This record gives sequence, C-alpha cells and structure tokens, in this order.
Amino acid sequence: MARERKFSLEELYKQVKPLLLNNGYEGFTFSHLADALNVARGTIYKYFENKDELITAYMIFEMEQSHKELQQISHISDFNGQFDFLITFMFQNSNLHRLIEIGKQVQSSTEVVKKNKQRLMEMQIDMYKHLQDFISLGKQENMLKPHLPDTLILGYIFQSIAIPNHFGIPQSVWVSSIKEMLQSGMFAHNN
Repeated sequence: MARERKFSLEELYKQVKPLLLNNGYEGFTFSHLADALNVARGTIYKYFENKDELITAYMIFEMEQSHKELQQISHISDFNGQFDFLITFMFQNSNLHRLIEIGKQVQSSTEVVKKNKQRLMEMQIDMYKHLQDFISLGKQENMLKPHLPDTLILGYIFQSIAIPNHFGIPQSVWVSSIKEMLQSGMFAHNN
C-alpha cells in the first residue's frame, strides 16, 4: 500500500485559492483540490468535513494574511501616504474581494462552519475598525469631508476595486484614474 502524501495547510490553501477564483463556489470540489495536491480525495477529508468547512477556514487564513499587511498603514504618518498605501494594498489584494463574495455563498450550518463564518465577520469588522484611524487622520488634515459617514467613505474606497476594467486599460492608468476619482471626483471644475 502506498503512503499518503503529507502536505501543510499552507500548501493546501495555496491550491484552494486558484480553484476558488477559477471555478467559484459551485465548481469547487474536493476532487479538483485532490488532483491539484496529487493526493486521494479522502486525504482532504481527514482535515475538513466538507467544502464549506474548508472554504471558511481558508478565508480566515487569507483574512489573517491581509490584516497583517494592512496593519502597516499605521506606520505612515500622513494621510496622503496612508491613502497611497491603501490603494496599493487594495489592488495587490484585489482577489480578496472576490473571495469574500464566494465565501458568502457558503451554505453549510455545521458548528465549525458557523464559528468560522462568525470569525470572518468579526475580522471584516476589525479591518474596518483598524482603518478608523486612517479616516480620522484624513478628517483631521481636512482631506476628507467631516460630514460624510466613515463607513460610507471606507465602503466607497473598497468597492472601487470591484469596478470591472472591460476595455483593458493598463493597470497603472486604471489605478491612478480610480485614485484621482476618489480624491477629486469626476467632474471638471470650472473656475
């Protein structure tokens, strides 16, 4: 009898990401993952009871990695520097938004999945709270309008990465255009 191939959770998660992004929630299967890892499907069941458990555990892993990276924003002293950091972070991690949407399709209600989904919700809220200092700094430096709700500002910034680039505008132009629209709007100002 052949020995089972061992793999780390990090190796497993490395294979989960492209499968989820390419196949979506419905198309993601343990069979595809087992093929990518070159293991028997049953080997994955030793780690996870079902695909919802696996997907939510993977999402926690991704959120933890992103959160660690995002925390670096607090080491930048001015709002413009933080804004540049945030835009760069968002576009370097643009798949996170898609993965969160895929994660929302999880249906299973096992205790593990319920706990994982609760943890994911707490992590998303924590990321927004962490960015509260960014918003406060922007308002202190008169870079952001003080009457606009903080959550609206953050939501608006984060949703900008979901705008599809249907015409293949070069990434650098696309990112700088979104940044300009976030900073100055889209209307030409006549003096």
